[in-house]
Amino acid sequence: MKKILLIVFFLLCQYSFSKPVSETQKLATTAKIWGFLKYYHPNVADGSKNWDDQLFQILPKVEEANSAEAFSLVIENWIASLGEVKIYEVINSKREYFDKNFDLSWINKNDLFSKSLSKKLKFIEENRIQGKQYYVDFVHNGGMPLQFNNEVKYTDFKWTDKNLRLLALFRYWNYIEYFFPYKYQMDENWDKVLVEMLPRFFAPESEKDFVLAMREISIKLNDTHASTQMPQLFEYFGDKFIPADVKIIDDKAIVVDLKNDSLAKISDIRIGDVITKVEGKTIAEILKENWKYIEGSNNPSILKNAYWAIFNGKSPSFEIEFVRDGKTQVKAVNRYKYQDLKIQFLQKEKWKILEGNIGYVDFDALDAEDVPNLIVELKNTNAVIFDDRTSPHDVMFAISDWLNPQQKKFARFLDPDVSYPGRYFWRNEGEACGKNNPDYYKGKVIVLIDEKAVSHAEFTAMSLKTAPNVTLIGSQTGGADGANYRFPIIKGFSTSFTCYGVFYPNKKETQRIGIVPDIEVKPTILGIQQGKDEILERAMFFAKSGK
Repeated sequence: MKKILLIVFFLLCQYSFSKPVSETQKLATTAKIWGFLKYYHPNVADGSKNWDDQLFQILPKVEEANSAEAFSLVIENWIASLGEVKIYEVINSKREYFDKNFDLSWINKNDLFSKSLSKKLKFIEENRIQGKQYYVDFVHNGGMPLQFNNEVKYTDFKWTDKNLRLLALFRYWNYIEYFFPYKYQMDENWDKVLVEMLPRFFAPESEKDFVLAMREISIKLNDTHASTQMPQLFEYFGDKFIPADVKIIDDKAIVVDLKNDSLAKISDIRIGDVITKVEGKTIAEILKENWKYIEGSNNPSILKNAYWAIFNGKSPSFEIEFVRDGKTQVKAVNRYKYQDLKIQFLQKEKWKILEGNIGYVDFDALDAEDVPNLIVELKNTNAVIFDDRTSPHDVMFAISDWLNPQQKKFARFLDPDVSYPGRYFWRNEGEACGKNNPDYYKGKVIVLIDEKAVSHAEFTAMSLKTAPNVTLIGSQTGGADGANYRFPIIKGFSTSFTCYGVFYPNKKETQRIGIVPDIEVKPTILGIQQGKDEILERAMFFAKSGK
């Protein structure tokens, strides 16, 4: 009887290991192994193999493997063909590591892996490449620190080529897996994203399905810097724009500015118009349909970036429903190609003194060489308002020198360890601003922020916040702090994401959260219609009253 039970147990174990596996399961696992070997295996990460070609050769064998046992054998033979991996002596690093992104546990927890395969992969991790990486580098030399190198461009790329579609996905997924500092903050688990998106790369329903999959997977990073661009987007969503800027409030699109007064006048578009429908659909319905294609670290950022998904189109005119002076109306408005908008950029005043001896500085217009004159003219004001709701130039350190009585740390950086891909370390003890300055500015300092303050604007706000008497007024910022790295995935598809982490000195996150205002103020529909800048007005009230 015991002998029979042992035989049954053996057969059950054999069946559980040899059970059929799905195409998606095999391909997702292959993607992870291919990326792991690309950045870890000494005989691959050194560039001595044509690694794309190796993928194309292994894919048919993976497809033929109809069980976990067969799959493991294919991968083990592949690894053996790459040559010997020598044992090296581990040198303990003195770096302070941050490992919320790091997870190679799949090496030992995969239903497709034999024990011997898991053991081989773990050995490669422990004896990973020690020399220069061929496919990636991260160096602070004044330029963009992260660089993906030596990737074949495939100038003859066609979407119908299954191998190249899978290559595009495998490349991108592993770029993020090992080199996106904020992976741990994403809404969706990155492993699950791979499994979810794979069918649209392996067997897309159409070119549009594949192209939009390339866009959608980048949006899942929840990073205002992250989106994949391709010419087909204009084909699908349209290459014509309205001559106005809008702000989404309560699922309505409020006209807040005109790109070209003359073109706006042709369609009688006015600041304060409340657009409720576009071609019969409510703004809420359009947002729901297209949310997965719009980049943003948080909801305010997504809404700021949603204009094209709401208003772009191929036709030169379209119908809107809008409210003006309390009356709901329907009319046609014109759209134009971007170059035909002839956008009118107004000359901005760099700084001025407002009522109550309050200085106002427009960061979008101010340059570093202007700061000495600014200090002379504003040093005796009661308060200075710095408008950071734009794209500030490199003035933060010069301004901080004026505002601070001494040097202060305001940020810490998180860099990828390319010698141990997937791990991150704190770059240094922290970034500092300000200097010993007994003649520092003694008045109130107010910084205006909102969702338009992204990246360098957020970094600027962090530095100004170190001054003794600073108040941030406005709303949640863009939540994408750190350098924005732009690069091609494959011909016709370029992408970007935040490539190093920026935190407060106490290691508190800014990504997705953004810079939090001390006093929250958001524009209202009525305020826009009355021509008010409600954030600036609140800042003026605070400057005068301290409340």
